[in-house]
Amino acid sequence: MNIQWYPGHMTKARRQMQEDIRLVDLVIELIDARIPFSSRNPDIDQLSQGKYRLILMNKADLADEEQNRKWMTYFQNKGFSVICLDSRTKGEMKRISGEIKKICIQKTLRDQARGIKNRPVRAMVVGIPNVGKSTFINSFAGRAAAKTGDRPGVTKGKQWIRLNKDVELLDTPGILWPKFDDEEVGTRLALIGSVNDEILNREELALQMIAFLLSEYPRALRARYEDIVGPEPLAVYEQIARKRGCLRKGEELDLEKAARLILDDFRQGRFGRITLEEAPEPD
Repeated sequence: MNIQWYPGHMTKARRQMQEDIRLVDLVIELIDARIPFSSRNPDIDQLSQGKYRLILMNKADLADEEQNRKWMTYFQNKGFSVICLDSRTKGEMKRISGEIKKICIQKTLRDQARGIKNRPVRAMVVGIPNVGKSTFINSFAGRAAAKTGDRPGVTKGKQWIRLNKDVELLDTPGILWPKFDDEEVGTRLALIGSVNDEILNREELALQMIAFLLSEYPRALRARYEDIVGPEPLAVYEQIARKRGCLRKGEELDLEKAARLILDDFRQGRFGRITLEEAPEPD
């Protein structure tokens, strides 16, 4: 399944980010803990050169705990500060504030040496669509400071948000990259909902989801859909459709309806904690 999706406003967003990056001290990048590699826009490393960096592995509550630990180690070995979180949980925000102060301590000391006091850290929040940037910002701010939605592309323009006397955030629209060189990256992005469902072949996507679960998390699949038998993804797909009443007239299977159900079960965490890609082994 060759997925390409790059709305016009994303081209504009990338240009705007290039202009705005000089205004900030720190780049906070949200990624989806279920696909830590595939949910990173490779452009961001290039655009963020010379800035302090913090990676937030969001939706970590939906991801495999062992893989969370391995991915944190992987990014830390690359020189990033990393925190796993569920951005809906306000209690996590104090930990992030402390990490921001620690990361930017040299900047604070330089300001003090120049006689500049109480200048807040300016941070840009970046990430691909639907990784939870706006939810994170609202949790951090303690108010509805940013628009949220369960579909990609809700944030269309930049906005500055003063969190407290120490931190200002610059929210930016989610940007993908024009072409996914790796077809599996596109598939994983589609599975978590970062690509508009309306352009996808949901049935093919659901079949790939089932194949992955049969291979890596068979117990989770069978716990969700009891009495599923057999190793063949298509046969399991049809069993799920029949079991969940996805039928048209004449008892014909409605595989499109079943696909929506399967994808929604994954995105809502109903299979349990699932990570779609393994962390590379340390060098």
